[in-house]
Amino acid sequence: AGKTPGAAGGPYRPKVRVAPGRKAVPANDVPELLVGRNPVVEALRAQVPATALYVALGIDIDDRVNEAVRTAANRSIPILEVSRTELDRMTGGVLHQGLGLQVPPFSYEVFEDMLVAALEQQVPLLVALDGVTDPRNLGAVVRSAAAFGAHGVFIPERRATGVTATAWRASAGAAARIPISQVTNLTRALKACQREGFVVVGLDADGETDLYTLEAAVGPLVVVVGSEGRGLSRLVSETCDLRVRIPMASTVESLNASVAAAVALAEEARRRAAL
Repeated sequence: AGKTPGAAGGPYRPKVRVAPGRKAVPANDVPELLVGRNPVVEALRAQVPATALYVALGIDIDDRVNEAVRTAANRSIPILEVSRTELDRMTGGVLHQGLGLQVPPFSYEVFEDMLVAALEQQVPLLVALDGVTDPRNLGAVVRSAAAFGAHGVFIPERRATGVTATAWRASAGAAARIPISQVTNLTRALKACQREGFVVVGLDADGETDLYTLEAAVGPLVVVVGSEGRGLSRLVSETCDLRVRIPMASTVESLNASVAAAVALAEEARRRAAL
């Protein structure tokens, strides 16, 4: 309560600034190897960054192999022919169908830098994920966040998926268009947002506030999406200023995490467009 944008509807101004020039934080130093003909082709179509395409010698050539090689060549991605035995070793015996795409570690935005940049927007909007473990759900949430005008996404380092090639592919390339940060402690990051004037709302099927009557939607806001199975964790739920439910016409199971995020962000975008 009492957390509103700047006077007369002006841009919300940050109270503090982080020194510029901080570098993005890589998740780790180990590249990911995406395997299988369909996954590799889909990743290349989605412009997932890649450093090498591995093609096993003597494989049966089909349209997917041709497309993968052609796309990699057009993007100047090195194409390396290796023996099937070598590709088996590289993939740990996972079924690869003769194709492997090496993807570098994702470079995350520094959280403090993302927060400062968001605060420079007229009506800041951030999305946080609490323990989402399916990279496809993460990618779908990132895609919705970018589509509905969010200014950043942040996720915890532990007990949650990071931005893998699968997540990137599910985001349809949106992972390249919106800042994504990885934080050591999600609760601490949410409290940092609150100190800067954000209202933190958690999506909760049993929430006390109806999404369609959420007055905080037109101010600086963090939307928190819970995990696929248990929803919001206890500490995160207690940290939220409000727990928001999405009204549904019938008594069905709670919405998938990415679907709930899309519904909530679409409503936020509608309310903000009316300002």
